[in-house]
Amino acid sequence: MKERNPSCIIVHGCPSDVEKAMNSKTRTYDKHWMPWIKKQLEEEGIKVFVPLMPEPWKPDYSEWKAAFEKNKVDEETILIGHSGGAGFLVRWLGEIKKRVKKLILIAPYILDSGVDPELRELVSFKPDLKLKGYCKEIIVFIDKKDDKDIVRSANYLEEKMGAKVVELKNHGHFTLEDMKTEKFPELFNEILMNTRGD
Repeated sequence: MKERNPSCIIVHGCPSDVEKAMNSKTRTYDKHWMPWIKKQLEEEGIKVFVPLMPEPWKPDYSEWKAAFEKNKVDEETILIGHSGGAGFLVRWLGEIKKRVKKLILIAPYILDSGVDPELRELVSFKPDLKLKGYCKEIIVFIDKKDDKDIVRSANYLEEKMGAKVVELKNHGHFTLEDMKTEKFPELFNEILMNTRGD
């Protein structure tokens, strides 16, 4: 029987600067570690998609949902979300209840405390506590020195949904500015772990 390679969809986060976000040369929300991980995974034969979500500086869940669902998602798909993109995936997967291979959340923003009103529409939802049943693994990357809502979200995912939490120091919000590198080998290793032949 031929081995099936998984695919990977990465959902970026939400920038605060509209001007910067509109310029393909200066925007960062779909960059940071994403081009590096895409290259590494494609060398392993894994197809990677990084869809550009509509108006990410003021995200609308229904618009993001429509854009995201243009991608094929099945039991071989690995979903990766950064910050507000992680919140989107938790909400989407809880609503759709579709089975995926892995859900990897990086600096996840899923619990809204009102600090970022522009993100409220995206993350104003009650997380589905049965989320673990829709994927073989939930993995969370966190730097405990990140924003308190991010840390609170990671703790919630661990306590309520059995997520595996990987704490990395000196990674901040997992942006290029905080990490000082595009390389993210810990993510690469987690994606490949138990990915083929399980």
